[in-house]
Amino acid sequence: AAMATEQLNVLKALDVAKTQLYHFKAVVIAGMGFFTDAYDLFCIALVTKLLGRIYYTDPALNEPGHLPANVSAAVNGVALCGTLAGQLFFGWLGDKLGRKSVYGFTLILMVLCSIASGLSFGHEAKGVMGTLCFFRFWLGFGVGGDYPLSATIMSEYANKKTRGTFIAAVFAMQGFGILFGTIVTIIVSSAFRHAFPAPPFYIDAAASIGPEADYVWRIIVMFGTIPAALTYYWRMKMPETARYTALIAGNTKQATSDMSKVLNKEISEENVQGERATGDTWGLFSRQFMKRHGVHLLATTSTWFLLDVAFYSQNLFQKDIFTKIGWIPPAKTMNALEELYRIARAQALIALCGTVPGYWFTVAFIDIIGRFWIQLMGFTMMTIFMLAIAIPYDYLVKPGHHTGFVVLYGLTFFFANFGPNSTTFIVPAEIFPARLRSTCHGISAATGKAGAIIGAFGFLYASQDQKKPETGYSRGIGMRNALFVLAGTNFLGLLFSLLVPESKGKSLEELSKENVGDDDTIAPTGV
Repeated sequence: AAMATEQLNVLKALDVAKTQLYHFKAVVIAGMGFFTDAYDLFCIALVTKLLGRIYYTDPALNEPGHLPANVSAAVNGVALCGTLAGQLFFGWLGDKLGRKSVYGFTLILMVLCSIASGLSFGHEAKGVMGTLCFFRFWLGFGVGGDYPLSATIMSEYANKKTRGTFIAAVFAMQGFGILFGTIVTIIVSSAFRHAFPAPPFYIDAAASIGPEADYVWRIIVMFGTIPAALTYYWRMKMPETARYTALIAGNTKQATSDMSKVLNKEISEENVQGERATGDTWGLFSRQFMKRHGVHLLATTSTWFLLDVAFYSQNLFQKDIFTKIGWIPPAKTMNALEELYRIARAQALIALCGTVPGYWFTVAFIDIIGRFWIQLMGFTMMTIFMLAIAIPYDYLVKPGHHTGFVVLYGLTFFFANFGPNSTTFIVPAEIFPARLRSTCHGISAATGKAGAIIGAFGFLYASQDQKKPETGYSRGIGMRNALFVLAGTNFLGLLFSLLVPESKGKSLEELSKENVGDDDTIAPTGV
């Protein structure tokens, strides 16, 4: 089979470019979306206990208020549903209109909805929760758009030697977002605690909340918009990626001049106009796509799905774990802001020790070890540590044995991030052809979010005690059995990872076989 087209000069120039300032600039610009994303998704986990106290404390009962099961599910889940929709919609739009044109819009959506979710109609529980859920859905929608676009933009800007490192670095901004969320919460809650001291709940239930607590969660929710808003200007200045301009829009001239500016060097320009327009035209659902990339799409969607089931179920039940193992005293003994402060402090510790290092280990090793092995190793370790928590579970939760529990729990997180949580984000941005790249990444990410929704809610209900579930929940299979199920999903993830192709060190055009004719003699799937 004859090569249909040689790789264009401008793309070759990008592939072999030295790592330079614009690469780092692109990481920060693309990474800010993830920073905000992580901030928003995680700060809600911090704030839910406070919201329960402010809006659902019943003076007749001797316990601080909690969000009712259905409200808690809505507040936590609605953003995930929005994200899923946004990933599909903006992923498709990014291939239709161009990465850059859609990119500014998702950011504006995130900023506006983030501010709006901190403002609410009325001060009754119903009005506040309703507004919060509505705007968190659209916030999620914007965040969802950021997934395929950021990954694709970074992937198309990077050189082939360090491409993995840079896509991983964009994703690792999530770790900083989580950390920033906990720090903002610690600062805001401390400031208010000192300015407006309040007694603990068991002394004076009403006064333990204090009227100012309502400002606290609103400030925390809105604060995440600041870093995002700051990068808007840079997002708009970024030129469209050369791969979009040359391969999809078919304007090599424009792509060459854009990248000459970015790389600060002359790139010789082919005098071929729109040669790519005559290239492949098969679409997402064609036989041709299924033959070349069917297995790839199965691999990226299934592994992301299985990972997120485990990853999100863990993240959302984190605060309950802290209470169970005694890191956080019983709710009665604290006032509202003290509880918030203590949860944030515990979360910050886990983020610093497990979450953030995991991300940066991926950044350091991805172009050395490769995607395939990191993903395989991560799923293997997650399976092992899940079993290590589940088998002696009844022993680990007894007072005095908590250290082991926290260490195993932190290690599971570390290997999720130095493992499939990062690689499932990177691979789909590399192995599909340019004109379907953002769409396929969006589909993979959305399948992942479906796993997250199942993980978050399935886990919440499944982990309820077989004999006495929490109020508002039905009986589940118990925490220990739920952990066994998660070990099982991690093991399945390991099996599906065997289908993932290694993309380390190859050019994007080579990976997606874009400069290869449609001749059938070429082996369709590279495993």
